[in-house]
Amino acid sequence: MTASPISAIILAGGAGQRMGGQDKGLVKFHDRPLVAHVLARIQPQVDEILISANRNLEDYRALGYGVVKDAFDGFEGPLAGVLAGLNSVRHDWVLTVPCDTPQLPADLVQRLVAPLLAGQAEIAIASAGGRTHPVIMMCARHLKDDLNQYLAEGGRAVHAWQSRHMTATIEFADAAAFVNLNQPEDLSNPEG
Repeated sequence: MTASPISAIILAGGAGQRMGGQDKGLVKFHDRPLVAHVLARIQPQVDEILISANRNLEDYRALGYGVVKDAFDGFEGPLAGVLAGLNSVRHDWVLTVPCDTPQLPADLVQRLVAPLLAGQAEIAIASAGGRTHPVIMMCARHLKDDLNQYLAEGGRAVHAWQSRHMTATIEFADAAAFVNLNQPEDLSNPEG
C-alpha cells in the first residue's frame, strides 16, 4: 500500500448486455465470481473497497465489502457508479476498476497514484498495448462535485469527463493484465 490511504470502487453496476444480461461481477470464472478475482488483485493495494452495484446487492454484500448503488435510475454507465462511490469513500485518492478485469497488475495503485501525489494530475488513466482503459483510473475524491454536474448535464462518456481535468496516462507493459471479459466466450479465452 502507499503512504497515502487509497479507496477503491469496483464498478459492477452495468446491465451486462454483452454477457446476455447477466450480472457480470457474479459470472463464474475459474469457479469464482469475476468480482472475487478483482477483489483479490486490488485488496492488497488499497485501504478501503466499495462495490458499486445496481442489482444482486445482497450477493455483493456477502463478499464482505460496502456496496453502493447508483443515484440514477436505469443503467447510466460507469460514471454513475464512480459518483456513487466518490460520495461514499473515506479517502482522498480513489481507484476505479471494472468488475470484469480479473488479471489487474500488482503495481496498479502504486503507479496510478504517483502523478496525483506529485501534484501532476487529478486523474491517472491506465494504458497498455496501445489502448487506454479510461475506467481503470485513479482520481481525486474532490472531483465528485464536477462529476455530479457533468452527469446532471447529460454527460456519460468517461473520457470526455476526464478531459475536463488534468490527466496523466500511465503505460503498463502487460496488456493481458487489462483484458476485460465482456462476453460468455471471453470466459474461456481470457487473453483477448
